[in-house]
Amino acid sequence: MSTFIENQNWRYATKKFNSDKKISNSDLEILKEAIQLSSSSYGLQPYKVLIIENEEIRKQLQPASWGQSQITDASHLLVFASETNVDAEYITRYAENMAKTRNIPFDSVKGYAEFMIGNIASLTPEKQIIWAQKQAYLALGNLLNAAAELKIDVTPMEGFLPEQYNEILGLKEKGLHATLVATIGYRHEEDETQHYAKVRKPITELFETI
Repeated sequence: MSTFIENQNWRYATKKFNSDKKISNSDLEILKEAIQLSSSSYGLQPYKVLIIENEEIRKQLQPASWGQSQITDASHLLVFASETNVDAEYITRYAENMAKTRNIPFDSVKGYAEFMIGNIASLTPEKQIIWAQKQAYLALGNLLNAAAELKIDVTPMEGFLPEQYNEILGLKEKGLHATLVATIGYRHEEDETQHYAKVRKPITELFETI
């Protein structure tokens, strides 16, 4: 745990990446698995993560990201896109996967599937989108923690125009909506931000025991 805290102190939202230094395929696979293993409501993972390596597409996305240099300079660009319609079909597929993975009859999870369908179907479209977006943020947390263990920098970003991302990446046709962006790679030695003291609330202010 001492290493975990040390790595949390090491990480920061990188402002300038070293564009010449790329993440290895093996490390990228670890980060993908960390995202895959993230917790989510009911385990449904109502999102998809797009890994944008294509330089031309990243150049198109930069103006939709307030011109931030991380979009093009980082080793990889990840776009967390939330599902816009978690319907009965989506949930049934999840239940079928659960039954297959655990080698149990589908009938043994059918009631749970119906319970999920009833709860999620009762949400308004707006509330369902908010719910799905919250799940994507849980996955981002796993990415941040796993990357810090590997000494890979991550910059989580909300400073972008989702509708433009949706258009450029063709997300609407896939039933997806761009929720958040994360650039990953290695900090540039000229990024002064890495030397700033980390500013957080004091423990005594952040926590209250009741």
